[in-house]
Amino acid sequence: MLIDGFDTDRRVLIIAEIGNNHEGSYDLAARMIDLAAGAGADAVKFQTIVPDRLISAGDEQRIRQLGRFQLSYDQFARLAEVARDAGVRFLSTPFDLESVEALTPIVPAFKIASGDNDFVPLLQAVARTAKPILLSCGMMELHEVRDARLVVEDTWRDAGIEQDIALLHCVASYPAPAEQVNLAAIRRLRDAFSCTVGYSDHTLGIDAAALSVAVGARIVEKHFTLDKNHSDFRDHQLSADPAEMAELVRRIRQAEVLIGTDTKARQPCEEPSATALRRSIAAKHDLAPGIPLVWDDITWLRPAGGIAPGAESTVLGRTLKRPLRKGEPITADALA
Repeated sequence: MLIDGFDTDRRVLIIAEIGNNHEGSYDLAARMIDLAAGAGADAVKFQTIVPDRLISAGDEQRIRQLGRFQLSYDQFARLAEVARDAGVRFLSTPFDLESVEALTPIVPAFKIASGDNDFVPLLQAVARTAKPILLSCGMMELHEVRDARLVVEDTWRDAGIEQDIALLHCVASYPAPAEQVNLAAIRRLRDAFSCTVGYSDHTLGIDAAALSVAVGARIVEKHFTLDKNHSDFRDHQLSADPAEMAELVRRIRQAEVLIGTDTKARQPCEEPSATALRRSIAAKHDLAPGIPLVWDDITWLRPAGGIAPGAESTVLGRTLKRPLRKGEPITADALA
């Protein structure tokens, strides 16, 4: 998947999910972008929420809280500029159709939250922007993932759009218990849908996010905060602070190096071992010329370079041109 020039086939995309951890402060949001960039993240992500388009009017307390955390569309546009200046990609999750329209000019891709992965009108609106889509698959069974993907692909087909969707394994619990994280589902998503897959993490700590790369995640999203104790807002506790984010980036980059490619071939560093550790057919004891060689005359010793194991039939029954000492390789030019 290509996102603003970033190829997830070549490198894991690491997203610092700022979400609402700015708690409505533009200045804090801008600072967090710079800190995420400094930690090595490739992208930052926010949540674009208009409370009365998300929460029922009866839940006044929740609407008030989200209202305190709300940033304006203009502020998001300015934060996108901050992100560009910091060298990271700016993403945001829309939670209503109007926000899709407002974000379209400033984001290179859209993220769909787990809570909205069955919100068909939102999926269609995002698909019509012709931008790549990152779909969180929290709370989904495999057939539900297939249904959501079909909504997007049908919209693209009807509009003549060619674009990519990435499926992000997610456990929509805050925090997610380790015994239910089920990272192996990442591989299952990849094999079932033959597309880019990733992981949106809600666990405490960074172990799960780092390990996700080993089972195929090409996009890793981790909540990000300035300070885990910034306030009693729950997301701070399950977020990585700047030091943890830097360590997560280090571990993911190390994992990429260690995982390498799926090509099974001799590595350059193995070339000396290919001779030193492999064997040649050799003399089991001192051998005289002119006597046909039998099984009890041969053994197999390091290093390689002579006649290789498996070619015993080319040696047995032959005679030697010259004597060989015990342990000496039996070479082709020594055979009569």
